[in-house]
Amino acid sequence: MTQIFDNYNVKNDTTFKIGGCIKKAAFPENVEEFIQLLNSDEYDMVLGSCSNVLFSSQDVDKKIIFTKNLKKYSFEGNILKTECGVKGPLISKECQKLGLSGFEFLIGFPGSFGGMICMNASAHNQAISDKFVKCRVFDTNTKQVISLNKEEMQFLYRNSAVSKNKYIVLDAEFELDNGNQENINEIMRRNIEFRQERQPSLTLGNAGSIFKNPSNDSAGRLLDLCEMKGVKEGGAMVYKKHANFILNYDNATSLDVITLMYKMFSKVREKYTIKLTPEIIFIGNKETEEQRLWDIMTEENIH
Repeated sequence: MTQIFDNYNVKNDTTFKIGGCIKKAAFPENVEEFIQLLNSDEYDMVLGSCSNVLFSSQDVDKKIIFTKNLKKYSFEGNILKTECGVKGPLISKECQKLGLSGFEFLIGFPGSFGGMICMNASAHNQAISDKFVKCRVFDTNTKQVISLNKEEMQFLYRNSAVSKNKYIVLDAEFELDNGNQENINEIMRRNIEFRQERQPSLTLGNAGSIFKNPSNDSAGRLLDLCEMKGVKEGGAMVYKKHANFILNYDNATSLDVITLMYKMFSKVREKYTIKLTPEIIFIGNKETEEQRLWDIMTEENIH
């Protein structure tokens, strides 16, 4: 049965470990309950693992559905069927056990399938879209459950028909490749090693990459050239091994993070006339300064 909480403190449900209280939070236990909640029109948004989310340190005047309990999955040969709340690393390990290749890159992704499909998660020359067959989505405009194939999903870099339209992923199907367990394990080992060398552990509060990579370039490279590694703002700090990550190293607030993001954004804009686009989502009641800086970083990328 769906669990519902009023004035729910979201801080510990995010990888950033930042945030105030949500007006209402709902946790469905299965897809049918999820659809019922979506049909109710009571809720403002849907979130999964909150691995790329910054919640305001102020109260969050929203009603949110969380999908983390939608974690059923099954394999039929090389076909994977999974609900939207299943985590990437779990499936990566299960594929390895079964000798299935294509999701080795997910070993380093903290996100769940709903968000990864929406943003077409990718790394190490692999992407969610590569093995995608179809998914069921809830159309918030028509209140209908529809099925979308790969072509209809319109996958692009960090983009899809889900992110462009008012669709919410319910579950999905993928077709993996048959492979060698040892080879798959070796690729996963290298991916983990790469992450450990360059990206912070989620035990160090962070939300993954802060800015999207600009066309034919790397946000991390540009920020590194701007000497942003180690720069601090309150309890937030740019990771010393990769300049496109921000750590919550000392009880950072959302204002600390947004102010530091703006410093990063401004340095790259001034030095290279490139306007970085935030990859994280900022949710909640923003302070005046937070709103001002966020508007600059987002609106200037729209026009």
